[in-house]
Amino acid sequence: MAEVARPVRSRLRGPARRAKIVQAGLEVLAATGYHATAMSAIASAAGVTRSVLYDHFPNKRVLLLAVLQEQNAALIEHVGARITGTGTPEERMRATIDAYFSFAESQPAARKLLFDRTDEDDAEIQAVRWGIRESRTRAVTALLARDLRRVSLDPESPAAVAMVELLITGLDGMAQWWARHRDVPREELVNAAMRLLWDGLGPRS
Repeated sequence: MAEVARPVRSRLRGPARRAKIVQAGLEVLAATGYHATAMSAIASAAGVTRSVLYDHFPNKRVLLLAVLQEQNAALIEHVGARITGTGTPEERMRATIDAYFSFAESQPAARKLLFDRTDEDDAEIQAVRWGIRESRTRAVTALLARDLRRVSLDPESPAAVAMVELLITGLDGMAQWWARHRDVPREELVNAAMRLLWDGLGPRS
């Protein structure tokens, strides 16, 4: 009787396995919070043993910080492509706003972990979070440099940086509201943001 060949299970290489762990960490941490999350839950979600998990991340803090850094970089890349794209300043502003809302829509766990209030009471995590926030604001300010100069604002000035911080936190406030009102079309949110950020609240001519 011929022996039936068993399917060979391919073993993930290190980088792929790490990426799977980071994705699982993102989903679990966003869903349950830092303190309520056990490393065993992340290992289970990633489909790896705890020993494999600890081979990549020695503790939960290191894993959280890696997730935050990677998701922040992904957000900046996603939005930055629209900021520096083609079109008029108004068209690029609209595309940038839409890009942020599309990120919030397609990556809700990442948006939540990056922006929402958290239950972490760890000084190192808090310091890294503030560093990520500052770097994000600086990165977006740099991407908007030519537009800021067009309205006579020095991109290095505190006023310019503060305006970009307002832009980021304002859009995320809308994204948080949208998470509770998902029946509202994304285009409607983009139009509302443009009405405020581009036209202002004064009467239209």
